[in-house]
Amino acid sequence: MDGTYKSLRIEKGEGIAEVVLTGPGKGNAMGPDFWREMPEVLRALDADDAVRVVLVRGEGSHFTYGLDLMGMMESLGPLLTGESNLALERSRLLKLIGEMQQATEGVARCKKPVIAAVHGWCIGGGMDLIAACDFRYCSQEAKFSLREVKVGIVADLGALQRLPRIIGEGNTRELAYTGGDVDAARALRMGLVNEVFPSPEALLTEARATARRIADNPPLVIQGAKQVMEYCADKSIADGLRYVAVWNSAFLQSLDLTEAFSAFAERRPPRFQGR
Repeated sequence: MDGTYKSLRIEKGEGIAEVVLTGPGKGNAMGPDFWREMPEVLRALDADDAVRVVLVRGEGSHFTYGLDLMGMMESLGPLLTGESNLALERSRLLKLIGEMQQATEGVARCKKPVIAAVHGWCIGGGMDLIAACDFRYCSQEAKFSLREVKVGIVADLGALQRLPRIIGEGNTRELAYTGGDVDAARALRMGLVNEVFPSPEALLTEARATARRIADNPPLVIQGAKQVMEYCADKSIADGLRYVAVWNSAFLQSLDLTEAFSAFAERRPPRFQGR
């Protein structure tokens, strides 16, 4: 990760990495640069032991307007139009969609917690992106829309698969079928976001504070908790209990565990090293 991107900006410090959506399309729209760069960024952050938590946010007035349709026409156009739009073109479109899915899959697979801080509009591909995050905050003017149906597309980047676990089948189907808008108050009621803040500035302050609290905890324990929860998502309670028992049997012994006991005995804040 060389730190120079066209669609993203990475800000790192004290265990926290902020992935800032910057465009270059209007409203941080997701064009070819984003779909190429996001998987690379997530792989690099996932492999960086200095990073303990990731915060995703948008530059300017909005989180993202979603897919940059005009920006993607060079890639998508030849695969959607023309007289010879047959098996070869269908195969290439399938490959392109699979490559784009890696942007949201990279978020979901990241072993570090990923927080989304949403202000302004979060449309289409933005919904796919935040659905792949561990949890979401927003400011009170934020609006959400699974807008693909309005442009003749079945959402194909993860929202239809992940949102039912977050907001339930009924809410997901309503959003997917209508392409309607959801304000911050309803997003909170349906569980799409954990908390709503009065302004984008307050949102960023509190999202960073939460990231700080996570980063101050033992990083391998946080990663373990995430992996256990991901494993248990489609398993029985009995399977989940067995898995976490095996996990702790393998990874409980650590310098961070010793530090936790020492800090408690000495009545001081612990200093976890991830070892």
